[in-house]
Amino acid sequence: MSTAAGSTGAPEPPGSRSSRLHRLMALSGALSDGRDEREVLRLAASCVARLGPWRTEAGYLPADGRLVRCPLDSRASAAMRRALDSQVDGLGGQDGAVLLADREWSWAFALQGPDGRAGSTATGYLVVSAGRRPGDDDIALLGLLARQTGAAVTGTAARRREREYAAELSRARQDGIAARARLAAVESELTYRRSVHDALSGATATGDTEAGIAWTVHRLTGFSAVVEDQFGNLRAWAGPGCPDPYPKPDPGRQEQLILDAIRDPRPVYVGHRLTAVARHRGEILGTVSLVDPEGAAGEREEFALDHACDALALEMAHLRSLAEMELRLRRELVDDLITGTDDESAFARAAAVGHDLHGAQHLVAVGWMGLTADDGLVQAVAGAAAGLGLRSLVARRSGRAVLVVQGRPKGEELYLAVSQELGSRAGAIGIGSRCDSPAEIPRSYQEALRALEVRQRSRVPHGATSFDDLGLYRIIGTGDDYREIEGYVREWLGPLLDYDAAHRGELVRTLSQYFEAGGNYDGAASALGIHRSTLRYRLQRLREIGGHDLGDVETRLNLHVATRVWKVLGGEA
Repeated sequence: MSTAAGSTGAPEPPGSRSSRLHRLMALSGALSDGRDEREVLRLAASCVARLGPWRTEAGYLPADGRLVRCPLDSRASAAMRRALDSQVDGLGGQDGAVLLADREWSWAFALQGPDGRAGSTATGYLVVSAGRRPGDDDIALLGLLARQTGAAVTGTAARRREREYAAELSRARQDGIAARARLAAVESELTYRRSVHDALSGATATGDTEAGIAWTVHRLTGFSAVVEDQFGNLRAWAGPGCPDPYPKPDPGRQEQLILDAIRDPRPVYVGHRLTAVARHRGEILGTVSLVDPEGAAGEREEFALDHACDALALEMAHLRSLAEMELRLRRELVDDLITGTDDESAFARAAAVGHDLHGAQHLVAVGWMGLTADDGLVQAVAGAAAGLGLRSLVARRSGRAVLVVQGRPKGEELYLAVSQELGSRAGAIGIGSRCDSPAEIPRSYQEALRALEVRQRSRVPHGATSFDDLGLYRIIGTGDDYREIEGYVREWLGPLLDYDAAHRGELVRTLSQYFEAGGNYDGAASALGIHRSTLRYRLQRLREIGGHDLGDVETRLNLHVATRVWKVLGGEA
């Protein structure tokens, strides 16, 4: 360490040097007690004032390759601190004088390592100032303090690095242990998955695919395993607890299961069963479930269930393709249903194409202006039905699209959906009445054609009509008889219809509602949303305009029939 030459300080009282050395030695222990570098520097800075009439102006420690000022009590302004920082940076790791305003003497002591060799890299700086220059002994004492501080900083940094290294080494050991544990877990999981794959591959090779898959899943998981078709009918059960008789499928449960499966590709709990869906190219073919009332199944059971569904889907898709090849060698299924076929064959063949003929069915005939039943119309009708959630078979026949729909479709909703698919409202839909077995489908088909024809010949030819709503048209003939019927309506309602058209009146509607209410004034007025006196006035007007006596039984019958036919022909929405 270099110091300023010469000494102009006043003689110190006897014993003061030894006292200061004693304080310095006491500080040496405090500096080496394991504090961090900043605390070591702060202690050294506080000791300066105890050793003599001096004060600490600044302290510096290295960080990221440069010297950084440490927060110490200082009276220097911001500008003075910036000037001091620049001077210290220029010392190059050596002791040296620095200039501070209002201080006769200022010195930057380099904090060297334990060897204190000249030119060695400084571990920081301690900047001290005095009102007048200290003596050589005092400067040497401050230099000793700087060396002790440098050694303490170096030791503290070394111990910190040792602790960091030890912590890093410990983390590395823990990471190694964890990595070996993960590797062992991965190996175990791969072994398990290989065993699942091999077991299910063997199960599908037995010939009885569904039963083989169920027993394999039961053996792999320990849970009772259930295989059902897409409609919820039992195909296979392995393990204890099989209900006898097996409960009938719940369509609502199956529909909810399908919706849950679409939202979440993982197995889902349905009641006390963990269920996965077997799908092939987006089509649901069946389900595989674990009976798990305690919810104890884990990831391995889910994997076995998923893999079982993959195997089941592939096998069922293969079987279905074989069935479709067989169907192509015969007539179209819908044609057979319309012309008549035995129930057992109809059930099997319908299931092969994904339709459940069990339960109520309705036949639907669709005709669109300017379109024959080509693939475009059939696809549009099929898309509209699927969009409404209808389970249906769709085919083309005699220039129309024909649907066999499970349950009762909502005609107007289907009409609007098809209109949207085709971009045109110029079409009509006829819906046959309910049939509860395949043998009744031909009758429902003829009814759908009748409803379609009535709709297309009505005053509002676009829309949907159900055979159940035809009323008198269910017994009235078709073809040329329509002209007779329209003439009949004109005969009995002509003057009233003309009056309504000219005056935007509602005489025909009033008469119709009056008859529908059984001639009850209060009921008719309530249905029309008018006052009783208004109803009396309208009835008097239609007597005057139509020239009919409503008290005559024959006249009332003919007028009632005419208003019914008028409604069917589209006179009232």
